[in-house]
Amino acid sequence: MSWTSLADIRAHVAGHFARGALLSAMVTGRSDFPWRLPCKGPSSREIGEHFDAVRAWAANLRALPHVRVVMRTVRHRTLGTNALPAEIWIDSRKDALALIGKTPDADEFAKLLAATEEACPALLDWLARHPLRTLELAPSWGRLLAVIAWIREHPRPDIYLRQMDLPGVDSKFLEAHRGVLAELLDRALPDPLRASAATGVAAFAARYGFREKPVRVRLRPLDEGLPLAAIGADITLDAPSLARLDPGARQVIITENEVNFLALPKVPGAIALFGAGYGFSMLKDIPWLAHARLHYWGDIDTHGFAILDQLRAVFPKAESLLMDRATLFAFEYQWGHEDRPTTRDLPRLTPEERALYDALRDNRIRPQLRLEQERIGFRWVEQALARATDPGPSGALR
Repeated sequence: MSWTSLADIRAHVAGHFARGALLSAMVTGRSDFPWRLPCKGPSSREIGEHFDAVRAWAANLRALPHVRVVMRTVRHRTLGTNALPAEIWIDSRKDALALIGKTPDADEFAKLLAATEEACPALLDWLARHPLRTLELAPSWGRLLAVIAWIREHPRPDIYLRQMDLPGVDSKFLEAHRGVLAELLDRALPDPLRASAATGVAAFAARYGFREKPVRVRLRPLDEGLPLAAIGADITLDAPSLARLDPGARQVIITENEVNFLALPKVPGAIALFGAGYGFSMLKDIPWLAHARLHYWGDIDTHGFAILDQLRAVFPKAESLLMDRATLFAFEYQWGHEDRPTTRDLPRLTPEERALYDALRDNRIRPQLRLEQERIGFRWVEQALARATDPGPSGALR
């Protein structure tokens, strides 16, 4: 039978809870009660053919707690006059929560709401928008409020997050909750205390005035005659130290693959730099890089060209290496699959690079094609490096 059942009524109310409406109203004070729920009953024919089932259905609805059932009188030519459910009402939020067994959740949310109202009323709008998420965070909510209160009392503190001394709040807790803390702090702090240019979870420290871990750059001298070679064969430095260093390099080869970084052959006057994916901004303040010839060697896929495009935002004269159509087709037997290609326009590519990028993103050669840089034969790599770094008649690199 398609008559409204107890399960239908509970599912209807549970849907409101799942959307957060029942708990959100505890913050906003909005009340839509009483609710009238859909009630579909038996037809006159069904009453005659299934009278016992109809009577049981009506009794079950009338016995359902926390629900008010309005009856109507039905006259049947053979069965006489009977009272059947016509309307189903839930008169209060308390009844709705009790009907679906969510009273304990509402009680817990009420505690979180009271604590937030006392500690930071600016967050109430967030609670109204995310009541179920607030419930999920209940075990951590007190500590989250404590972190927010501390940062409000110590705006832009210029310390490491690890130095924040609060009970139960350690670096692992802060790392695990950076996302929600960012959402809450954006509501709790005035605009001047937030660095608007620092966005995303990775920029949490910069956005709220904490110290960031030093960015480290890894490099290798490819010429034993360079002053840098006296320091070591594989060097890692923080960006400020690298900026103060003068490695004496005329050429820098940036590669995204560690094995390629380690295996690059000797190149006169050159160093290799282990790339950082989509993160080249820390290189812009290294003065000697502005005077070196830069080559970027990445995968031949859409993201490889996107990284090249981003590098050129910092170093417009950077050149690509082994990211051309000839290399791609020379190693067709090594082609692979790019899982999530990018399709955005890349304005800093050369015409040749853009033509190959367009062919890749438009799937003109093969769907989601990529050639990873480590799959290119090493002799081909050596020959390409020799062509790219061959000194001209004056001894300067071409």
